[in-house]
Amino acid sequence: MPMKFWQDKKVVVTGGAGFLGRGVVRLLKQRGCHRIFVTRSAQYDLRNLSAIKRMLKKADPDVILHLAAVVGGIGANRENPGKFFYDNIIMGIQLIDQAYRHGVGKFVAVGTICAYPKFTPVPFKEENLWDGYPEETNAPYGLAKKMLLVQSQAYRQQYGFNAIFVLPVNFYGPGDNFSPRSSHVIPALIKKCIDAKNKGEGHITVWGTGRATREFLYVDDAVRGIVLAAERYDNPEPVNIGAGFEVSIKDLVARIVRLTGFQGKVIWDPSQPDGQPRRSLDTSRAKSEFGFQASIKLDAGLKKTISWYKNQMRSG
Repeated sequence: MPMKFWQDKKVVVTGGAGFLGRGVVRLLKQRGCHRIFVTRSAQYDLRNLSAIKRMLKKADPDVILHLAAVVGGIGANRENPGKFFYDNIIMGIQLIDQAYRHGVGKFVAVGTICAYPKFTPVPFKEENLWDGYPEETNAPYGLAKKMLLVQSQAYRQQYGFNAIFVLPVNFYGPGDNFSPRSSHVIPALIKKCIDAKNKGEGHITVWGTGRATREFLYVDDAVRGIVLAAERYDNPEPVNIGAGFEVSIKDLVARIVRLTGFQGKVIWDPSQPDGQPRRSLDTSRAKSEFGFQASIKLDAGLKKTISWYKNQMRSG
């Protein structure tokens, strides 16, 4: 079925040169898709309506996978709430509308776990999405992405436009963003531990209390979930894509300390935010609707990510 679905289809992958996008493009090629158009912001600034129209005219896609996002960790979210809201919502709103007007056959909008309310019962079920306001530090980003779900459902209802909405949990892996200013928690911790070890420093400082919990999905699993949804899912309801487990930040730090070989002390800074108190997804809909289940365990994924980062440091 995968080979048949993608055969002869022209596919646009927004954000296709990014961390997640590179994996999606690679898997699409493996599954028989050879007409892939990757948007790059230098040529197609998707915040600009004329750029979107130009891209659609050139690529003439049958399917759009909208992965592009302006995103970062807690610090980046706190520093850029306006930018994260505007850039993400304007990209998505104009792209969905123009895709419908252009006659695109299927649109896959990739949302975010940040769209869920701050105090969602664990595990997060898709029907909980509207039960409250998101955690404050990432609410502008989360709400911008959630509006794409509203638009997808509205355009399906009024115009019959086949737009679906998937909600991946935080993903990580080789090729992640390790920039201290904008990285998420796993690459940030790996960098801290390895840098401190290499410099012979006796401690690292970690934001928050360590009590918050998270769920993490290895990037190859995230890629597979998104591509499976594109192939097999055609319904209006949003779908969680996750690993189906919960780990505290304290436990995560302990694992990364152990796997990097850092021997120093971990100092917690409770003056900095924990972010959302708990995060873990109910992944049963993805399994029942299109057969997705994560396969990479956390320690195995962390080892691969740490090894990749060490190799980058040696070669760079």
